[in-house]
This record gives sequence, structure tokens and C-alpha cells, in this order.
Amino acid sequence: MRHLKIRHIVLSASVSIAIVNQTSIAFAKENLFPENLPSIETRPALSEPGSFAIGVTTIELTNKDQMLASNPLSTADRILELEVWYPLIEEPKKKTQAIYNDQTRSGQAFSVKGKAFRDASLSFGERTYPLVIFSHGYTGYRSLFFHLAEHLASHGYVVASIDHSDSTNKDVDFATSPGSGWPSTLLNRSRDQAFALGALFEHALFGPALAPKAALVGYSMGGYGALNTVGGCHRIASAFIEQAGYESDAAQALLNAINQCRAGRDKVDPRWQAMVAMAPWGGTSGAHDLASLENINLPTLFVGGEYDDVSGFENGMLPLYEAIGSKNKAFLIYENARHNIAGHPAPEAANALELDLGHYFEPAWDARQIAYINQHFLLAFLDCYVQKKEQACRYLPEREQALQSKDQTPWPGFADRWGLGLRFLRSDSVSAKKLDSLENE
Repeated sequence: MRHLKIRHIVLSASVSIAIVNQTSIAFAKENLFPENLPSIETRPALSEPGSFAIGVTTIELTNKDQMLASNPLSTADRILELEVWYPLIEEPKKKTQAIYNDQTRSGQAFSVKGKAFRDASLSFGERTYPLVIFSHGYTGYRSLFFHLAEHLASHGYVVASIDHSDSTNKDVDFATSPGSGWPSTLLNRSRDQAFALGALFEHALFGPALAPKAALVGYSMGGYGALNTVGGCHRIASAFIEQAGYESDAAQALLNAINQCRAGRDKVDPRWQAMVAMAPWGGTSGAHDLASLENINLPTLFVGGEYDDVSGFENGMLPLYEAIGSKNKAFLIYENARHNIAGHPAPEAANALELDLGHYFEPAWDARQIAYINQHFLLAFLDCYVQKKEQACRYLPEREQALQSKDQTPWPGFADRWGLGLRFLRSDSVSAKKLDSLENE
């Protein structure tokens, strides 16, 4: 029998979390999406894998001479690890199934199986592919979206997911210092996104295979960064910095660096063609200059839960969505859902602690069904606005409610009676009835 020693860590004046102090446990490599799950008829049509086999590899990028959040009056090289998934013309002869190794917030290691082939030789031929960059929340890790990345790669995208240094599960000790990576997260999220875009287009292996069009997908703090990267401005209050205990000069330097627009650049990189913000943080905290969001003119998809208690809905995500200036914007809403509407299902290692399970689990939703719905809508949205595929646009619903009345057909791509608990807000120009607008972009 394994004995657990419980201790309590006070995270704030009003929050106390029970932490299990235990030795590391070796869990088997898990398949979070087993083949014996319900058939494709119960899932949206575009959750079906594409025709490409998938390769995956890990790369390291170095952003030279960046401000240190821990010491804002000095600089150092900022090193980022990225997982990159890519389409393969054919399956490799030597097949090594991808295993994604990471850890929970309490430090429990786990391994999950993917469908990609690890370090498969690139075989792009003469083709080029659009790029999608994923950006995780606070905290997270680059393989949190492996199911979405593999899906998009199977449909012809190169997909890169960033490990944001100082902001990953392995970087932040939630038991003793849960806010240790917060200043770096506020400072670097949008900068990492913009840097990764440029570095990947210059990358010796991937650069030649990339078409000059990209999409950004940010979850939680990744969404906070994405809103800035594609045209918005941050407006972080000084109290966020002062409580971290900086000297006045350092605090002001950090605040000035955080409260910038367009990832600190003169203009939005024209290679960004679309943005997806999944449960974006900052609306309830006043972290964004709402007026600046009018400058975001890229096609934009929000995804969020109506009872999100991290990013907020009525006073959080919804005002951000409404402030976006794009004529082509939409909002996929999970009814009776909170914040965990983006990542992969919980690994076994997360089951012992609410601190860990709370990073994955939704009280009223099956995590795999959320994953399939996200696969469907991300592919439809990106194919519509990045690839300019007219047929894909028709999978974006015209009717707000997924629930059917007796005389209604299901949402496009949903089987009869299998659309429930979802809403889809959209601007008029996104409508499939006005697809001619695509030709003029």
C-alpha cells in the first residue's frame, strides 16, 4: 500500500489547497484516444483524420538578449522548446510512434501515445503548407494540444506548439510558489508567439516547406498573448507588478515592457491570417485595452465555456470578443463548461489530486467529446480563412443553437440529434451566404 502524506499550502488569504506529498510513480504509456471509442457518426464530421501521415520532432529556438522578468534591468537569451508536427507524403519505413512525456502541476510524470511518427524524415516534396502555432496557458506544456496538432497536420498543416519558459508545469512549483512564473508570462507570451513565427519561417528544415500564411491558437494566457500579437494592446495594472516585490525602477521597466501592442512590434506580421483564442484570459482583470482590439482585423474564432471561472464569460471573454474589429469573427460556446475546453483528457497521473485533475477535467462534459468538437471547428475555421476553402466555410453554423427543434436540421457536420450544449455566435460577414467576401481578402 502506498501511504500519502497530506499537507496544506495557502496560496492566498482565502484559498487553501491540499497537496499530496508522494514519491514519483511510473505510469504506463497511455492512449488517451483509444480506437474503441464511439464511431465517427457520433462525432462532428471534420474530426475524422486527414489523408496525411504525421511526423513530429522537437526543436529549440533561441531569442537573443531578451529582458529578464526576474531582473528587468538586465537581459539574457531566452530559450524555447517547440514540438513541431508535419504532414508526410507517406508513412516512414522505420516507424517510431510518438510518445509525449510531461508532468502534472504537482510534478507527477506521465507519458501518452500519439499517432505521429517521431523524427520521421521530412518528405515535403515541392509542396508548401500553412503554419499553425499553439500557445499554452499558465501553466501548461507544448504537448497539451497534441490531439489538435496531430489532427491539423493530418489535414496538411505544419503545427508548432511552444513550451513557454518560466510558465510550464515543470518550471512552476504550485506547492510552494504558484505565482513564480506570472511576471514572465505577462511579459513574454506575445513576444514568444511573434518570435516563433519568424524563427520557424527561417528554420533550415521547416522554413522552405511553409506557405506565407499562418494562424495563431492561444489558450488562456496563450489567448491573452494572441490578442496582443495580432493587433491589441496590454493594459496591465501596476498592482500586478508591485505585489511581486520589485524595486521601483525594475517594476516600471517591466510594466512598460508588458504594456505594449502587437508583441512590441511596429505592425502585425502580415503572415498571420487567422487567430483562435480559446478561453483567453484578461477580460475580468482589465489586462487588455478594449479600444485597441478594434484594430484586430484577422478572422477570429473564440472558444470558451459559459461558466469559465478563470477567464470569465459575461465580464471576461464576451467583452473581448465584442471589441474585436474583425468583420469575420465567431464564438463557439460550450454550455455548462468552465475553463478546461482546450487540452487533452486527463492522464492517469492526474487523478490523485484536484490540483492536477482540475487542469483537465470538466464537471459536465466528456473531455474526448470536447476534443473532437474542437478538431472539427478548428479545421473548419482554418480551412475556411487560411486555406480559403469555400466548402469548409459551410461547416460554420448559421444557427446559434446546436439544439434542434423538430423541423430543424443539425448543424453542418453533426449527426441528427448529436448536437447539444453548444452555441455559435458569428458576425454576418462570416456567413456561408456571403462567401464572396473571401475573394476580396
